[in-house]
Amino acid sequence: RLRKAKLRVEKAIKEKKIFAVQGPYPVIRRLLRARGWVERKLPRNGRQLKQQLGDQKKQQLEKRASGGSDEQGEAVLNPGGAARPSLDTAEPLHHPWPHDKESKGEGEDEDKKEDGEQCNEDSDDIHDLMSFLVQDQVPNFLWTLRLGNIDQELLQRIEVVNRYPRLHALCTKEGLCQSLQNLSWFEQVDLNTFFPRCYRLGIMEEQEAFIEDFRLTAARSLLKLAVEKVGDRPVGTEQPPTSYKVPGDHVSHPMPSTAGPCSPLYPQLVEEALEVCEQHLGVLGHQDIDRKTPSPCRTCIAWDRFLQEYYRVAHEGARLVLSREQREQCKDLLQRLGEQLPQLGIEGNLNVWILKPSAKSRGRGKAGGSMRHRHPHGEGIPPSLCCPGIVCATRLEEVLELAQTCTAPSARVCEWVVQKYVERPLTIFNTKFDIRQWFVVTDWKPLTVWFYHDCYLRFCSRPFSLCHLEPARHLCNVSIQKQYRTSQLDPRLPPDKIWSNKQFQAHLAQLGRADAWQQVTVPGMKAAIVNALRCTRDQVGSRKGSFELFGADFLIGEDCQPWLLEINSCPTMSPSSAVTRRLCANVQRDTLRLVLDRKDNPTCSIGAFELLYREVGWGLGTATPQAPRAPTALCVSLQPAVSTCLTVGLKLMVQGCSLKKP
Repeated sequence: RLRKAKLRVEKAIKEKKIFAVQGPYPVIRRLLRARGWVERKLPRNGRQLKQQLGDQKKQQLEKRASGGSDEQGEAVLNPGGAARPSLDTAEPLHHPWPHDKESKGEGEDEDKKEDGEQCNEDSDDIHDLMSFLVQDQVPNFLWTLRLGNIDQELLQRIEVVNRYPRLHALCTKEGLCQSLQNLSWFEQVDLNTFFPRCYRLGIMEEQEAFIEDFRLTAARSLLKLAVEKVGDRPVGTEQPPTSYKVPGDHVSHPMPSTAGPCSPLYPQLVEEALEVCEQHLGVLGHQDIDRKTPSPCRTCIAWDRFLQEYYRVAHEGARLVLSREQREQCKDLLQRLGEQLPQLGIEGNLNVWILKPSAKSRGRGKAGGSMRHRHPHGEGIPPSLCCPGIVCATRLEEVLELAQTCTAPSARVCEWVVQKYVERPLTIFNTKFDIRQWFVVTDWKPLTVWFYHDCYLRFCSRPFSLCHLEPARHLCNVSIQKQYRTSQLDPRLPPDKIWSNKQFQAHLAQLGRADAWQQVTVPGMKAAIVNALRCTRDQVGSRKGSFELFGADFLIGEDCQPWLLEINSCPTMSPSSAVTRRLCANVQRDTLRLVLDRKDNPTCSIGAFELLYREVGWGLGTATPQAPRAPTALCVSLQPAVSTCLTVGLKLMVQGCSLKKP
């Protein structure tokens, strides 16, 4: 056995097949071992780490004092089979650096399971022996949860790493919101066609823009309510329950107004909504360029009064009486607004917004926060889901108060982002779901993106309803839904609340929309991913030899159009169902094919991956393919390269000095 281990180690060192895995990734470990790779196992606790640091520094000093060799990365095996450390290779793979918060990934909580995962694996003695023999080797391949735990000096010497540094601009809600605002500099695509409107509440200009957006959305929602009413009775409008105490409900029910539902409304309410929307339509049509037209939200309308009256109609069931002529005006104006506003169809009529901590994942908030002390709807909420986790709100004052109250003085400026909630999502058996879509970036300069054909759907635990804004009905993340007991779900949904994309396609076929997946949903997801990556490319830490598997979350509208919610670094690979057990194993297998096998054999199979986007050339005057656009095309593919005299992201500032006449 020892001889066999020595031979395999020698071969692995010669072929540069030493790897290290940090985190619960038994599939990666098993696949690499099957390829003839030898693992350098990592220390599992702080005591081992400190001891390793001290021992290896001592070895380095002793070797330098004895004038040892300067060769790096090779272990010299003596006839007895013991490994003798060589100079400058005895560096710790772990290093007690602070965590890199900017590139915090969704799967980082899983590192707590690492010891259990490793203990449950086949602990073959020969693997332990080979790992001992390569403890002084610099790994050629590293798969890790966090770059912050890796010694930065050693990291530069590892050839292939599965993480990129500085992903804040792409993988945090604040960073993605800010980055996508620059989309017009990279592509002539309207951001509002694939990303719900989003604002950073810590930036005063964006907070003011949100307030204006909230008011305009309320005016449009009032017009929708007016159109949907027949006589004096609301049609299709959900009535809020009378009780405040709904278990797990965050900000579900509006606070009661001073006037009852039966008291008369302000008589000019509909006329004011029509006036505001007409002015907004003029602004959208650039009719305010040659004249001093004030913003619709800065007109003489008393917005505080208008919003209170709107709350009574939308949330408290107050009757809205209007003439036939007014109803026709509302229909006509909404039709014209729909031609200018891509998100009018997802707004609904309740004006629901969702607040998210700017740099957290998996629906988490900042530790120690709680909203129970000031909101009756916080009763029964698990501590991990309390403020400042993800919160839904239907009133302007709730959003502003919540953001101010839950932001600690020492917190970053942009602690919260607020985003328009998709009130009209596509549901399956009256249950909300989202889609986890994988993709891999193998290079940032030039940008090279690979799209994975398989994905999966995540369902909520309770039927969709805007009457209750509890997480069990609206947040599809598995880490959140596992804290709720499934209730009132359609029996046709699986108990583990996970579907594959194949099952979703079959469901669409039953609805008579078999082509929607390939013609609308997939092209839309591809275009959104490429647009997000192009906006953030210059802000991400690029490193040759690195790659990263990302997980993008999409919500699907009633028209099957995907809406990008967020992009996660280091997506979870822990199987929560039979579907994810199969798909997560497949995507890890195909990722290794893509980043390892393809180097030696460019024609090898890469499984379900396809090349989505790759820039042709890099530098001034080179040709670059345009990003795919969606969802009008039947499919999204790389377009032929087009000549351009500018490079995307090139700074156009010119500096010079004045010339005087002789």
